[in-house]
Amino acid sequence: MTEELMEKLEVKTVFTIPLFGGIPVTESIVVTWIIMAVFIILAIVLTRGLRTRNISKRQAFAEWVVTKLDSMVGGMVHGKAAVFKEYLIVVLLYIGLANIVGIFGFKSPTKDMNVTIALALMSIVLVEAAGIIFLGIRRKLHKFIEPTPVILPINIMEVVTKPLSLCMRLFGNVIGAFVIMALIEICVPIGIPMVLSVYFDFFDGFLQAYVFVFLTGLYLTEAVE
Repeated sequence: MTEELMEKLEVKTVFTIPLFGGIPVTESIVVTWIIMAVFIILAIVLTRGLRTRNISKRQAFAEWVVTKLDSMVGGMVHGKAAVFKEYLIVVLLYIGLANIVGIFGFKSPTKDMNVTIALALMSIVLVEAAGIIFLGIRRKLHKFIEPTPVILPINIMEVVTKPLSLCMRLFGNVIGAFVIMALIEICVPIGIPMVLSVYFDFFDGFLQAYVFVFLTGLYLTEAVE
């Protein structure tokens, strides 16, 4: 059982690009490319022939999805941070789909810690850059000693702990759900896994995507205030 579980958790190299001594391309990268292709194709299909009157059902569906996503993410960021809504929407869609691709036979990219680390670093770099852009370097540095210089070490530590918490929260929850489902499939391969996958693959997967984006939006709002 242990060997079978470890085999499912292993991130394998699909092929190697012969540059700079060989660049390994893992399953996570390939699946990410597939997810990107799906989003690009959907965007092209849903936005063809847009009209202002007598819109098609396809356009109505696309507008409904955009409105819902904009409303959901718009409630996470306020004031100047609202300009980052589009980025947060893309991250939400990517993590949400990445968490459920396992039901289609793919290995979820978010089961690879390299992917969750990259997502966390992207978000925190954006947060720190947004603070500098909107507040200026002097005001940004001054926030490290607010409300009192005594907590300077804590504020500096937050720069490291924020991406770490984002990474480990996403990776830990996704890998935990995967391990539970894998153990259930090994012990009871028929019936129960299909029922529980509704929670672990869909509900929990989208919940973790929402939490990741919510925290990123919270950090962005704090950074630009």
